[in-house]
Amino acid sequence: MFVLSRGVVMLFAVACGAAVANVYFSQPLLVTMGHDLGMSPAVVGSVVTLTHVGYGLGLFFLVPLGDVADRRRLIVAQLLLLVMALAVVAAAHTAAILLVGMAATGLLAVVTQTLVAFAASLAPPAGRGRVVGLVTSGVVIGILLARTASGLMADLAGWRSVYLASASLTALLALVLYRVLPRHSDAPPTTLRYGQLLRSTITLFAREQLLRLRALFGLLVFAAFSTLWSSVALPLSEAPYFLPHSAIGALGLIGVAGALAATAAGRLNDRGLSRRTTGVALALLTASWLPLAFIRSSLWALVVGVILLDLAVQAVHVTNQTLIYALHPEAGSRLIGGYMVFYSIGSATGAIAATSLYTVAGWGAVCALGATFSCLGLVLWAFTRHGTPDPAAEVTSRSGT
Repeated sequence: MFVLSRGVVMLFAVACGAAVANVYFSQPLLVTMGHDLGMSPAVVGSVVTLTHVGYGLGLFFLVPLGDVADRRRLIVAQLLLLVMALAVVAAAHTAAILLVGMAATGLLAVVTQTLVAFAASLAPPAGRGRVVGLVTSGVVIGILLARTASGLMADLAGWRSVYLASASLTALLALVLYRVLPRHSDAPPTTLRYGQLLRSTITLFAREQLLRLRALFGLLVFAAFSTLWSSVALPLSEAPYFLPHSAIGALGLIGVAGALAATAAGRLNDRGLSRRTTGVALALLTASWLPLAFIRSSLWALVVGVILLDLAVQAVHVTNQTLIYALHPEAGSRLIGGYMVFYSIGSATGAIAATSLYTVAGWGAVCALGATFSCLGLVLWAFTRHGTPDPAAEVTSRSGT
């Protein structure tokens, strides 16, 4: 019987953070990449777009495979293919090769979600929230530190060194995970064919009210998250601060506070406090936009706002994943993959809306947009907290605890 030790949970967290960071490494490097490969601004912008498109496709087409395949083998195979994609990016000498490599990198980086589902399947039901919280803390740190790390490494050794280093780390993690992870999980095998597997993801959304509700929460909180992080560099690079890119990238260090919320939210969910945790987090998310509106006059306002926002977003995210996985543990990969599609939609919506709105109406309008996403989440929670079955009770009854 495999015992999920704290050390193995931390290995899951490190692997998740390392994998998801590949989606975000390019953001501080776009100008350098463009100059190196002679890319026009429009083509350079498509680097980030294609990476996220690949990630979105992977969530729907690859993550569900975790419910029918040996997850250990699937994870190792995806990591090794990711090594190849990262090597293509590092060696790219034309824009076309770079774009293909970045799309493949995004597609394969969804191994993060396979890892989350695997960790959840190995955890005892009573401690699943804690495990998901710890693993998600790795995801949070990977996302927030990716830009900082890539910027520093590119300054020291060029942008290609970022992807070579990531390829090396990914190969090492593949070897360690192959040796450490159990060969078989306790989940019963699913005999669905691939087409049936994909259709069943849609069926789960049609059947499960809790899944639909939590997916909407995920869309709204990540729209708010992306509204801030996709546009905050714009006012900080202008008067009165004129901060360099390295200083702006270091803001991710502040956001690591969100990792604390990931762990705490998991423990609260294990105690049956998922509904209350969601409500408090959404209230904090809404409140975070008040200090953020004053960042032109105070960097301390930015620090407070970032901490509140990241704490709130990660608290909702961990609660969402813990609850939806427990609905049908045998379909955990499909549930988490489908939920994360809404995360991607929210992130893309926030990014596009925020950057466009800043150009037209300035930072105040961006904060109003973020506050609107946050308020919609809080209103949704207020209207559904009594009209739907208690999520904690539903999960408890379904898991047989």
